[in-house]
Amino acid sequence: QVQLVESGGGLVQAGGSLNISCAASGSTFSRSAMGWFRQAPGKEREFVATISGSGGVTNYADSVKGRFTISRDNARNTLYLQMNSLKPEDTAKYYCSARQTPFATTSSMRYDYWGQGTQVTVSS
Repeated sequence: QVQLVESGGGLVQAGGSLNISCAASGSTFSRSAMGWFRQAPGKEREFVATISGSGGVTNYADSVKGRFTISRDNARNTLYLQMNSLKPEDTAKYYCSARQTPFATTSSMRYDYWGQGTQVTVSS
């Protein structure tokens, strides 16, 4: 069915920036709300940001608000997360997700598809 492949993770110093992406296939991208979630070792997966199918509505976790920007290019079936002013606390594996509706939610339980994740490591 739907495949999601994240890329762009890596190591960066605190204060630096990274832009990670998620390539989607197997579905109508513009009809699917998308989200970024992250999980650090020993911690639960947490909400980072979501975006509606059209890209018109976004939501961010308080911990990343003002630093991260979620966006999508529906023509290329790609989701992005621009991460600026990175902190060591941002270190985690970042997962791309999609649900079978254009309406976004911050609950990971309501997303239908998941990528395998891309590792982001921020050094101090």
